[in-house]
Amino acid sequence: MSGPAAGRTSERDTSRELLPTATGAQTLAALGAPLRRHRLLAALAIGVLVTGTGIGLLTAPLLGRLVDLVVAQRGTSALTVPMVLLVAVAVARGVAAGIGRSLVARLGEIVLADLRERFVGRALRLPLDRVERAGSGDLTSRVTGDVMMITKAVRVALPEFAAALLTIVLTLAGLAVLDWRFLVAVLLAVPVHILTVRWYIPRAASVYARHRVAGGALQHQLLDSIGGVRTVRAFRLTGAHAQSLERRSREAVDLALRGIRLVAGFFSRLNAGEFVGLAAVLVTGFLLVDAGSVSIGTATAAALYFHGLFNPINAALFLIDDVQSAGASLARIVGVSNLPAEPGSTSGSGPAPADSSVKISALRHAYVDGHPVLSDVDLEVRSGERVALVGASGAGKTTLAKLLAGIHEPAGGSIVIGGIDTRDLGPTGVRRAVTLVSQEVHVFAGPLAEDLRLARPQATDEELRAALTRVDALDWVEALPEGLATVVGEGGHRLTVTQAQHLALARLVLADPTIAILDEATADAGSAGARVLESAAVRALEGRTGLIVAHRLPQAATADRVVVLDSGRVVETGTHDELVAADGRYAALWAAWSDSRRDQPLPTQREAAD
Repeated sequence: MSGPAAGRTSERDTSRELLPTATGAQTLAALGAPLRRHRLLAALAIGVLVTGTGIGLLTAPLLGRLVDLVVAQRGTSALTVPMVLLVAVAVARGVAAGIGRSLVARLGEIVLADLRERFVGRALRLPLDRVERAGSGDLTSRVTGDVMMITKAVRVALPEFAAALLTIVLTLAGLAVLDWRFLVAVLLAVPVHILTVRWYIPRAASVYARHRVAGGALQHQLLDSIGGVRTVRAFRLTGAHAQSLERRSREAVDLALRGIRLVAGFFSRLNAGEFVGLAAVLVTGFLLVDAGSVSIGTATAAALYFHGLFNPINAALFLIDDVQSAGASLARIVGVSNLPAEPGSTSGSGPAPADSSVKISALRHAYVDGHPVLSDVDLEVRSGERVALVGASGAGKTTLAKLLAGIHEPAGGSIVIGGIDTRDLGPTGVRRAVTLVSQEVHVFAGPLAEDLRLARPQATDEELRAALTRVDALDWVEALPEGLATVVGEGGHRLTVTQAQHLALARLVLADPTIAILDEATADAGSAGARVLESAAVRALEGRTGLIVAHRLPQAATADRVVVLDSGRVVETGTHDELVAADGRYAALWAAWSDSRRDQPLPTQREAAD
């Protein structure tokens, strides 16, 4: 991406076309595929859980037997066998439950890994234009918050939920075995639970889905405001961004509070269901014992069975809360996974450009219908030529660079690279030929050498050092604690803005594209760092066609040719000296720049090239 979104409001609308969310059927289908591949593990997990739960249900009848023995005054010796069996049941149930939950958790982790790999693989192959329209916050929130929510559910909620459901089903079966009338009594509480769930689920599903979307919007706003803080402050947008952040925070908080109120109402209704069910079982037991239909021990076992349902019912229904949140997150993950990959993103073959020339004809583009950003742009760049794009903010420089780099599809016109139309090259072919380096550089966590090898995985240490030498970065790299082996990025050695851009330029040298685009790649480095990077950029562009979105006019002055854009049109083109002599728009920009930097020496074209 090229520059903070806060600085692009003049080139595109601020509304976001969020990435899709999968339907319920699509989500179930996505879960079904990995489950079918691991059906033996699934069957084993369910089998062990059923066995453990069934063993545990023997506790109530054994306790009922103890009650009958005591009522019959059979003596303490008669209690020995039931007591030993109770201990054996407890041990066997604990072992089986532990193994069963472990197997369920293992199955969940496997399915989660499958879904996560599919999501990341598809996210990396999405058309960049689609990701930009959604905003980085939407995709980031899915790969962080949504994945974490699903992970928590798989590791905690899924095993407990599975065990609770089995316990409920088998306990109801046990009640029927004791006496069918106890089962009927228990079922009196079912309508309360059904009505509670029917009241809760549709409300919770809507609230949690909207909360996940609101969280993504909030994260995107944070990325916009913090990532573009310089632009925000420079254009006095602090108040507007603070208001947007407050609005999005309020939306997220309001939805979270609605969820809390839903949970409170949910459990108050469950308590009513428990009262109805337990009262029905006790009354039924009293009547049956009084009629001589069942023993006191059997009635006791029935009461214990129902009392034993409290925890699993509450757990299952309480976990619906986590399941709803995880389901909403899973639908957002599957929604991205089901998106079509960028055409040709998995293909390595295709036509190769004859050279590194670029021909742009009648190019048009608009982010919003009726608001063109580029209008009938014509431009030819010879192989090996360095062309600087100059213009006021919103002139269309970055959009032109992104169209050439294949990030956006043009609305009209054509781009021809080395004699081949980019539509024939395809996105992969365009990216093989063109590399875009922006002012936003991501430093990946790990050894610096591995970060560089992202551009050329098989590069030797000597080749890495050669690339660093070419962009004048080897000295500071060797001064790091462990040189190329120094861990950088998150949790590692913190690189300065200038060093991070040096790293990006070294990656460019290693990738060795025929065409390189530098989109304000020195904008955040400060005056001293910018001069260092401009010299490094000249070296990095040697031997290749270069397109420079010039943030500093001295950088444009060193280019072979300058192209001036205004309101999406090419209004001037020529060398620096020709345009200054023409006394047009570029000359006015140069005069204004010179006045603001009167006391600072400006590099000549030869000095910059040297």
